Amino acid sequence: MDHCFSLHKPPSLPSFLPFPVKTSRGFTFTHLNSPSNRPSLRTGFTPTHFNHPKLPSFIASAGASHCDFSSLNAPLEPRSAPGKFLSGVLQNQRQVFHFAAADELKRLSDDRDAAVARMFVSSDSDETCLHRRIAQLKEQECQAAVEDVMYMLIFYKFSEYRVPLVPKLSRCIYNCRLEILPSKDWELESIHSVEVLEMVREHVSAVIGLRTNSSVTDNWATTEIQRLHLGRLYAASILYGYFLKSASSRHQLERCLTLVHQKRLNQTNSLQFLDLLPCGIKSLVFGHAGNMQSVPLGQGPGRQETNLEELRCYVMGFDPETLERCAKLRSKEAANLIERHSCALFGDEQMDEVIKTSFSSLKRLVLEAVAFGSFLWDVEEYVNTVYKLKEN
Repeated sequence: MDHCFSLHKPPSLPSFLPFPVKTSRGFTFTHLNSPSNRPSLRTGFTPTHFNHPKLPSFIASAGASHCDFSSLNAPLEPRSAPGKFLSGVLQNQRQVFHFAAADELKRLSDDRDAAVARMFVSSDSDETCLHRRIAQLKEQECQAAVEDVMYMLIFYKFSEYRVPLVPKLSRCIYNCRLEILPSKDWELESIHSVEVLEMVREHVSAVIGLRTNSSVTDNWATTEIQRLHLGRLYAASILYGYFLKSASSRHQLERCLTLVHQKRLNQTNSLQFLDLLPCGIKSLVFGHAGNMQSVPLGQGPGRQETNLEELRCYVMGFDPETLERCAKLRSKEAANLIERHSCALFGDEQMDEVIKTSFSSLKRLVLEAVAFGSFLWDVEEYVNTVYKLKEN
């Protein structure tokens, strides 16, 4: 876990911000085909030189017999009893998975609160140190368990779209080539709204150098990338997906508030106008209005489209403080989960080795990472309503 996957330190924002945002603020992002020597980004990846003569000639590949996508073959295996229990529920009783997850979260919250309560009750006794230590151990135990629960919830969300997580890359080596099949591009893109998908596609194009309307030949062209750089790219794409979900949720909330404000303002103006009318005319107006069909807000002639900004323009208008707020992981559990998942997927050994793969497989990994970040935001939001997560 010492290969720059750690997210305990604040990540470098330019490494995963939308391309238009970075260019508007003077940031740059080096995609995989760029030979430039720009400085490395902390949560991005070091510029990769393809076919570099000094890099080792390690080549990896995936075949169906090794790269198994069946069952719960996720990179990260649950290490706690609640995580293992939910893994079994997901395989054998999928229809009750959400109920089981909610029960486990409630139990973990109660156990942690009970340990803290005993610590405070015994604060004046000789057992103060003992109960303080017990509360600390219970906190660590519950944190590990809730991370597993969050991971299983994310896995469940992927399974709803019939998208299996890519297993450990060490299992995907076959005949000296790494290939991830099926690509599942359509399913992974269908997760996002139209506005978000446009920015996701720009991100994919920026980081791997593959055009949105690329041909089949371009998709299956091969390239080489260092395993460490690929891991950093994956982690940065998770953060980007998290950022997009945070920004789009904030955008939707502000749009709703704007519409509500407009509706109330229109109603207030109508009432003030009607109060000035004589009684007979007022009844005539109300009687006529009662026979009229209602017009949905925003579809009438007075629609104010300037308040309904597109997501791209909305994000580009962020000041640095808002940008950092949307990009920052809200909980330590989320940061730990990204680090653990990335390390489990790419491994801790042979990080300097070079992998030969297709642009299609790189795209698959990036799309999965963005979806993982988006799902992580949703899961973090839900879990925090039951089990109070640690602020990051």
